[in-house]
Amino acid sequence: MATLNHISKVAVVGVRDAGGNAGRFIAEALLKTSKHTVTAITRTDSQSMLPPGVVVKKVDYSKHETLVEALRGQEALVITISGYAPIQETEEKLVRAAAEAGVPWISLPNEWSPDSANEGIVRDVFLFAKKEATRKLIEEIGKSSYIALVTGFWYEYSLAIPNNYGFNFANRTVKFYDEGETKISTSTWPQVARAVVGLLSLPIKPEGSNEEACLENLRNKIVYISSFTVSQKDMLASVLRLTGTKEDDWTITKEPAQDVFSTAIKQIKEGKKQPSANFLYSRIFFPDGCGDFEHSKGTLNGMLGLPREDIDEATKSAIERQKAQATGEH
Repeated sequence: MATLNHISKVAVVGVRDAGGNAGRFIAEALLKTSKHTVTAITRTDSQSMLPPGVVVKKVDYSKHETLVEALRGQEALVITISGYAPIQETEEKLVRAAAEAGVPWISLPNEWSPDSANEGIVRDVFLFAKKEATRKLIEEIGKSSYIALVTGFWYEYSLAIPNNYGFNFANRTVKFYDEGETKISTSTWPQVARAVVGLLSLPIKPEGSNEEACLENLRNKIVYISSFTVSQKDMLASVLRLTGTKEDDWTITKEPAQDVFSTAIKQIKEGKKQPSANFLYSRIFFPDGCGDFEHSKGTLNGMLGLPREDIDEATKSAIERQKAQATGEH
């Protein structure tokens, strides 16, 4: 059981080494609190160099008992699985193993995304239906509780990939969805890590005068955090400040988000595993407000003490990341 009224033992799935990812940021941030023992659940054949201080448990996903044994004694499970992995199948194995091992909190199933409670997004993007299925499974088994953390797309990751937020820094080109004015809520990796630390540092039951700030009040709920809510034009303004360029120095093209989405769906139906049109990002930029959960749903930023981040600092990281990717450093 958790120590007194707080969680201290946390298992994290998806802690990788070079290149950065949410799992690594989360593990490192938890370790810095000195209040959490962090166990990385990794595959038996993994060669990843993990952060110092992390306890490593090797598992074979084809053998249920190895997952149960690795999770036994843990008080919370954080899942950060790569989008290239069989997410639903892997999550189901982890959820069932956590239940058998007696893990009380699957504090963070594999959300890390735009609003997976938005009916339009869930209807149009099959990946989000899988997130809903995982939450339902946890509730049906009834042995663990979840807190699903919606973060929006990862900012520095998304901005560094031209086909996501539309920016190619080397060529000074940007493609706007519609007029580039649709605002979406988005988070950096450090902000996601701070949010996880904040959640897992809350008391399980209410303490003190703030009775809302506890895990019991967040049980089996979807919660939201962000770094900022911005448009592509806001992103471009940040890029211009950092690069010392003017808008006239850039080639700006525009395409309706709904047209990009329709093209992507058509390509997927034709059998293209990686369509040239981005169906996931274009759907979030629909002018229906689905990407701006900060204003439609509210966030836990205040409860968790999260800062309003400097977009220029985050944009700088993205520019450096895209440059490193081009030279093969990532």
